Amino acid sequence: MGKLDPYRIREDFPILKRRIGDKPLVYLDNAASTLKPIQVIEAIASFYKEHYANVFRGVYTLSREATELYEEARKTIAKFINARSSSEVIFTYNATEALNMVAYGLGMEIVEEGDEIITTVMEHNSNLLPWMHVAKAKKARLVIVDITDEGELNYEQLSEVISERTKVVTITHASNVLGTVNDLKTIVKIAHEVGAVVVVDGAQSVPHMEIDVRDLNIDFLAFSGHKMLGPTGIGVLWGRLDFLQEMKPLKLGGGTVKEVTTCSITYEDPPRRFEAGTPNIAGAIGLMEAVKYLMKLGMNEVHKHETELLRYTFKLFEEELGESTVVYGPKNPEKRCGIVTFNVRGLDPYTVGKLLDEYGIAVRAGTHCAHLLHQRLGIEGTVRASYYVYNTKEEVEYLVQALRDIVQNRIRR
Repeated sequence: MGKLDPYRIREDFPILKRRIGDKPLVYLDNAASTLKPIQVIEAIASFYKEHYANVFRGVYTLSREATELYEEARKTIAKFINARSSSEVIFTYNATEALNMVAYGLGMEIVEEGDEIITTVMEHNSNLLPWMHVAKAKKARLVIVDITDEGELNYEQLSEVISERTKVVTITHASNVLGTVNDLKTIVKIAHEVGAVVVVDGAQSVPHMEIDVRDLNIDFLAFSGHKMLGPTGIGVLWGRLDFLQEMKPLKLGGGTVKEVTTCSITYEDPPRRFEAGTPNIAGAIGLMEAVKYLMKLGMNEVHKHETELLRYTFKLFEEELGESTVVYGPKNPEKRCGIVTFNVRGLDPYTVGKLLDEYGIAVRAGTHCAHLLHQRLGIEGTVRASYYVYNTKEEVEYLVQALRDIVQNRIRR
């Protein structure tokens, strides 16, 4: 396992051969969703062509094969995040569903009137709205921790607001706007001192850096498959087994119970109690293949590659674009994941996004489901370029060239 080679990796992604008009595709919207390697595509196709059947309970060959593949996927993902047991890995629809499962299955049980739920101003709505609902329903207090002017979490404020009334600290590991990577170990230490449960939105961290849930000492972690080379419609909730055994399932139905009578329900042990109905079997198998792909590359190498691209981007933005653009978030690439969020002075982000599309460059424009953060920054939206394993320095240069053209054309008009 040597240094990550994006040029060789690109050969595994058929869609990168596409052209947008007469321009080659430059895909820089990885924080929203990543492209899929041929290995993932073929693994899903192979399941449907050769092994398809429903999982569990089937005594025939195809059902046993499908069940084995589904559980192998669970074990592979457990290894990827260093879970203590595959029983701690629950397959969900996406990270949003996983976070809702914790909010409604645990939060509604442990939070009482007058208690506190701590979160931050940089949260994605998927990790904000469910907890807002829990706080309102339970007459608890939702405390929102601010950021510094540099775009980092205000740890001093966090220490001050956590109290004996704090039941849950729910936080993003990496901001989907600023790219800021939060110091989970510091947060966990403060939270656990008062007995609070720590819930982590890992949608922007799990795909981009090495994650060890045991070393981090967190209680819950949510992430999505489609942001890490896997298919859509599959996500993961990891939770400490002792919490999962006490947590109520968000959905009820087939496969979740051991026994039902007219007056009682005996739930299955985790993870089965949380996976009602026929699961996304093909999605789990596709995610397993994506995880194998990433493990082969090495997550430390993935993170290093993105850091190099960030460093190069900041350099070119300063040299080539200067005061014509505003970049948000920590200036130190070591403190963030592979996200560059910016605005071009005098142009709204949607216009910039549409103009970049004319160059074949795919970026995201808007509030990125982080309304509170944009309000905190005093802006209505931003342009976001986000990198992954197949992006190159030449693509960074092309992005900056396109932005320079856009700025110059605006000046001429």
